[in-house]
Amino acid sequence: MNLLHEALDAHLQSNYSRTGPGAAVLVALQGEVLYAQGIGIADLSTGEPITPHTNFRLASVSKQFTAMAIQSLERRGLLAYEDNLLGFFPEFAPVGAKITLRYLLTHTSGLLDYEAFVEEQTDWQIGDQEVLAIAAAQTATYFSPGARYRYSNTGYVLLALVVEKVSGMAYADFLGQQIFEPLGMHNTTLYEHGKLIPNRAMGYARNALGQIINSDQGICTATKGDGCIYTSVSDYLHGYRALNKAGRAPKLDDASFPLSGYPNGFYGMGWFFAKRRDGGLEMYHTGNTSGFSNLVIRIPDCEVLIAYFSNMADNPHLLTDFLDELHKFPLLRPESRLVRDLLKLTR
Repeated sequence: MNLLHEALDAHLQSNYSRTGPGAAVLVALQGEVLYAQGIGIADLSTGEPITPHTNFRLASVSKQFTAMAIQSLERRGLLAYEDNLLGFFPEFAPVGAKITLRYLLTHTSGLLDYEAFVEEQTDWQIGDQEVLAIAAAQTATYFSPGARYRYSNTGYVLLALVVEKVSGMAYADFLGQQIFEPLGMHNTTLYEHGKLIPNRAMGYARNALGQIINSDQGICTATKGDGCIYTSVSDYLHGYRALNKAGRAPKLDDASFPLSGYPNGFYGMGWFFAKRRDGGLEMYHTGNTSGFSNLVIRIPDCEVLIAYFSNMADNPHLLTDFLDELHKFPLLRPESRLVRDLLKLTR
């Protein structure tokens, strides 16, 4: 795989400076690491370099862990995918009776985007309970629940609150004890204001003049279920290996929905996925938020894992030239055009 090393080294070196924000990339095949490199600086104030052990905010790549938490409670008989929101939140307006956990997991609830109700304020971040209050006060949805797909951060914030309600545990504690520790993800954590995050990458962006500016936090970057996990490509691999070894791969068919315009394309359980020509699956998710851009690809039948985490917002390279590099290696390349259109599907 020297050619893979050369191709990905060239990709990183041509797109990132060693003195600015950068990225970490890991490629594994059948559990063995083929490539794991970092480039750039994790924190410009300290000069700490990015390595495969640097922790990035996953943004929406976090959603797979939220779905995993719901799935673990369902398997224990503590909830059902057909449970509606009124069963957990009696204050949830009349629309709560029509919205099930399955609709939240598949982005088919039609819930209004909570971000539309948040006003810009300095040094303030909206929390999960405030998202619940916003959502519960609405008397309308974008469409009849269950009718179609529309990406919804609101839905995944509510799912984390359901985990807390059912388990009686803080969401961070549930993830740590029930998900991260059993998977060997010992350096993975949920963001909480003031909480120490080891090996933390700080987030950056470019302003209108193209200058790099600090962009680590925003008003909507502290909600939990939709995108607040920090991990490294190395720790993510630990979790991937543990899931495979324990036979706990996501049961995508438990809750999935077809994506209009994408033959054999679906969303379910925190993953976009497509069926391959050979009948196997491809799974993907991006995460794009204040200061960070991320991409994860899994091809289960070939046991391929690709993780690409960057501490630069709106990073254009993950879904363009990086995918072009992967296309040169048949075992690693995703077939579906769905993977190149992920950002369109999450807006």
